[in-house]
Amino acid sequence: MIFDYETLKIIWWGFVGVLLVGFALTGGFDFGVGIMLPFIGKTDTERRVVINSIGSTWEGNQTWFITAGGALFAVWPLVYGAAFSGFYVALMLLLFSLFFRPVGFDYRSKIADPRWRHFWDWGLFAGGLVPALIFGVAFGNLLLGVPFHYDDTMRVEYVGGFFGLLNPFGLLSGVLSIAMLVMHGAGFLQVKTDALIALRARKIAIGAALVTIVLFIIGGYWIAFGIDGYRITAMPDANSAFMPTAKTVISASGAWMDNYTKWPVTWTLPIIALVAAVLCIAFSWTRKALPAFLSSGLAVTCIILTAGTAMFPFVMPSSLDPGSSLTVWDAVSSYKTLGIMFWVVVIMLPIIILYTSWVYRIMRGKVTIQDIHDNEHTAY
Repeated sequence: MIFDYETLKIIWWGFVGVLLVGFALTGGFDFGVGIMLPFIGKTDTERRVVINSIGSTWEGNQTWFITAGGALFAVWPLVYGAAFSGFYVALMLLLFSLFFRPVGFDYRSKIADPRWRHFWDWGLFAGGLVPALIFGVAFGNLLLGVPFHYDDTMRVEYVGGFFGLLNPFGLLSGVLSIAMLVMHGAGFLQVKTDALIALRARKIAIGAALVTIVLFIIGGYWIAFGIDGYRITAMPDANSAFMPTAKTVISASGAWMDNYTKWPVTWTLPIIALVAAVLCIAFSWTRKALPAFLSSGLAVTCIILTAGTAMFPFVMPSSLDPGSSLTVWDAVSSYKTLGIMFWVVVIMLPIIILYTSWVYRIMRGKVTIQDIHDNEHTAY
């Protein structure tokens, strides 16, 4: 292997970040479109246009989430175990809400009953809203710290509850997640639809982008001055394998800003996020659909990277026992596992990206009301 253990740990932090961003950019606008579905389509045909705008690609987009989950299990097994202990109820709600998506897409238009279709419209809405909210709330609680610790036998113990996740900062993060994905979804609909639907999408994109900007600024200020972050004060050699409790961690005000102080260039991430959201507003206002969509995607990417950069090297901090916090250095699999999976990713990730690009190229073009009329029995 050409890399040492420490370098592989950092590389895999980057790989997991790529998978999460990839899911947010592709599955994210699917969620955003689902959230808007009952409101942006005023008639059944308009709602079918909205559904079919993502109908040909949503399943492929979902695989980014599955891949990220598999990578988390293989690369950060301790994080996987602790997360499924701490966020079990939230993850079950996430799973149940996702059930609405395949069933809703496939069966909504099979019966021409307004009550049937209305039910599945709201099912697809829940399948977009609940995951967006849960992902945001979970990320907010990671920044606050999760109440878990390792006992003397190195078994993880979680002492919190589901409703403890619904704290003010967690809820703000959840609403921010919803707003940015609605902005991204509205940007996508500007590209994929026309006429009244595209006009409504432009208005929604502007409003969602404004909410995203305001909440992102509030959240950033809150992180810098309102909540305690985490800081490693002593640890073994990062190029070795060691248990989570072998390091010393403290909780301190402003600790989440350490990386921005240490590497000033990282300030470009939140700045680009804000500028991109403003550009999404400007391009939506001037009816430049593709630039608006690309701007929304850039904003989503930089918002996620802003939070990830603040947390590095922490992956899952512990508010109950900071020394039990899981980091890039101590939550990972063995050197051999990381090395084998590195080559798997190097080979497969470009193939996945190329294939995804090819699919979007083949499926390019707008979905119109006429398309629905021409494919009455085959369209979603």
